[in-house]
Amino acid sequence: MSELRVGIVGGLLAAIGSISMSLYTPAMTEIVQAFGTTEAMVKMSLSVYFGGFCMAQLICGPLSDGFGRRPITIAFMGIYLAASVLAVFSTDIETLLAARFLQGIGSAVGVTVSRAIVRDLFTHEASARVMNLIGIVISVGPAISPTLGGLTMEYFGWHAIFLVMVMLGISVVLMAIFVIRETVERDLSRIRPKELVRSYGTLLTNRYFMLPSLSVGGATGALYTAATILPFILMGRVGMSATNFGVGMLLQTGSYLAGGLAYRRVMKYYTPRQLGIVGIIAIGLASLLIALLLTCFEPSYLRVMVPMGLFVFGIALIMPVLSSAGMQPFPKMAGAASALMGFFQMGGGLLGGVLAAVIGDPVHAFAILLPALGIVSTVCFLLWQRLPEPSRAAVAK
Repeated sequence: MSELRVGIVGGLLAAIGSISMSLYTPAMTEIVQAFGTTEAMVKMSLSVYFGGFCMAQLICGPLSDGFGRRPITIAFMGIYLAASVLAVFSTDIETLLAARFLQGIGSAVGVTVSRAIVRDLFTHEASARVMNLIGIVISVGPAISPTLGGLTMEYFGWHAIFLVMVMLGISVVLMAIFVIRETVERDLSRIRPKELVRSYGTLLTNRYFMLPSLSVGGATGALYTAATILPFILMGRVGMSATNFGVGMLLQTGSYLAGGLAYRRVMKYYTPRQLGIVGIIAIGLASLLIALLLTCFEPSYLRVMVPMGLFVFGIALIMPVLSSAGMQPFPKMAGAASALMGFFQMGGGLLGGVLAAVIGDPVHAFAILLPALGIVSTVCFLLWQRLPEPSRAAVAK
């Protein structure tokens, strides 16, 4: 499993979660009408997806430590595949909510196992390089997913979007069977309840893990929160069609891709920490612009998406170094560490989605929640910067 192979395979695994989210968003306003329900209920379909994703990560991560990366990937992607079939045949919003919850459970394995595989095989700058490559691969899926989702819905209806997810699930299961190689020895002692409690207790009380994880959680939580709100701003307020919305989202995902490619090009000249500082500055500036522009002016495509593009450009620069830093001290519990880090990421999205539903007005929610999560990410990054390199005593044996 070379750096290139792990980067591509890990990226494809990790991307399934974001693809399943962004592929669906262009259909949200249509589903409101199809089921005769409310915007709040359809927004909840993203929130339950985040909820399933969060909870499942805490399970599939330790399970992959005990049973191995490949069998757990196959098992959870089977759940995702079954849930996608259920979504195709949904006839009411309650069935769709159940399907989205199960999809979240199944897709959680992708990002959890991909990070764990990287920690199994690489450390330090090699780990950052692979994480960067995974980020680049991840950005391609969400870059085309809103466009694909918008076109699919416009020409074939919203049910067809879930048929695309069925095909995606089949592809990932086949990849897990025939492409992925096992990177950890089977050890069932790692999934004993007492050992799980000890592992998560170690992680939650370790500042070398918590500060990078909370910084990543704030930044990506803002990204997932935006996915919940943007359809109702750009289609509901600005007046874009589903297809135009899908095409318009290329600015956001293209910015992430640009950040990942820029990182890869200049990493030979600058350390991952230095590039992370540039990224966190971009996130802080974007947070300020979002708060000012949407508080003082009516929303427009450029007023919303230009700051959002800057925000995700910053995410692309901080993700490699923070993901590597948080995982580095825990070689014996890589699955659990990856799971808990992912829990904070999706937990930020879940919290943002719920608060957006409570606030009600999508523009106000966007102007409040994204800057708030950006501040959380910035503060935790700056506190992490003050930490020394982990000593041997700080590394979990």
